[in-house]
Amino acid sequence: MTAQELISFARGAPSLDIVDVEGLKAAAARAFDADPAGITTYGNGYGYPPLRAWVADRHRVAVEQVLVTNGSLQADAFLFGHLVGSGDQVVVERPTYDRTLLNLRTMGARVYQVTLQPDGLDVDELRKLLETGVRPRLAHIIPNYQNPAGVTLGADKRHALLGLAREYGFTVFEDDPYAEIRFRGEALPSLLSLDDGVGTVVHASSFTKTVCPGVRVGYLVGHRDLVADIARKATTTYICPSMVAQAIVYQFCASGDLERSVARVRAALRERAELLAAALRAHIPGIRLTEPDGGYFLWVELPSDVSVHALEPAAERRGVAVVKGTDFLLEGGQHALRLAYSAVRTDQIEPGVRRLAEAVQAVRTG
Repeated sequence: MTAQELISFARGAPSLDIVDVEGLKAAAARAFDADPAGITTYGNGYGYPPLRAWVADRHRVAVEQVLVTNGSLQADAFLFGHLVGSGDQVVVERPTYDRTLLNLRTMGARVYQVTLQPDGLDVDELRKLLETGVRPRLAHIIPNYQNPAGVTLGADKRHALLGLAREYGFTVFEDDPYAEIRFRGEALPSLLSLDDGVGTVVHASSFTKTVCPGVRVGYLVGHRDLVADIARKATTTYICPSMVAQAIVYQFCASGDLERSVARVRAALRERAELLAAALRAHIPGIRLTEPDGGYFLWVELPSDVSVHALEPAAERRGVAVVKGTDFLLEGGQHALRLAYSAVRTDQIEPGVRRLAEAVQAVRTG
């Protein structure tokens, strides 16, 4: 490793060494062998039929409830475009995914952030907000190993959130790409499964975190009428998503390679998360963090005399990339960072944190 090599804690993407390249190559060959006519021509706006059926079976829903998209961010955009107009009220977590904030604010939505606790969204705070007269069109929730905070929505809170959604008539958008990347504990039931077909929940996920980002395959699961309406918009937007990419993902999943890939990613990221947390505690006095039970991200609170607006360029000058906490909040976050451990090798973590510690010290001493 050279002194000039950038060490990035900024991007939530798996490093190449944990991507199953050989498995994907084999899946691509099987896709072309099995269905050359189906994947080399236009499909429909719903996505590749075998993958739709696989997703439907995995979530125990009708295939008509599934729309496969070019990544889950596009699924988000379709749902926001369908449900949210300028001036509409939307609830998101505090902090939340930066692109969610950007997209909703660009659309002119009135965004309310509700505090995250160690066990997820503060549902009491949400209820108090609703009692003031706020009537959101939807609440955007990342229930498992949340981006950026790394926390998971507790079982009781999942039921309480659905109760509020039904009482006050808003949609819960369950944005759930990290659920499979679990290091510790038992898997909790999805909000979609707890909804019992009522239609309160729309669920989105992605193969970005479990297969690789380059496939750009995500999906949306919701009431069949909502999915049909969004599929019509998808058709006018791009005719159909990438049949080739979706067929490769289908072959990868159907063969059992997905489970093997998830196990590999889990093991690698658990080690990296533990190494990163230990290095931060060792080299940056006064730092506060909670180790996540899964996912890609670790949220850290720095001492109050460390401004992330000064720290980010100071870190960059030392060859380490981070993301400011302010990017994930409507207000606040001046002393917080989101650190992704997914794209760094284990041998980069200690030197990366040392560089970050040097930058922290430089900012503190002026």
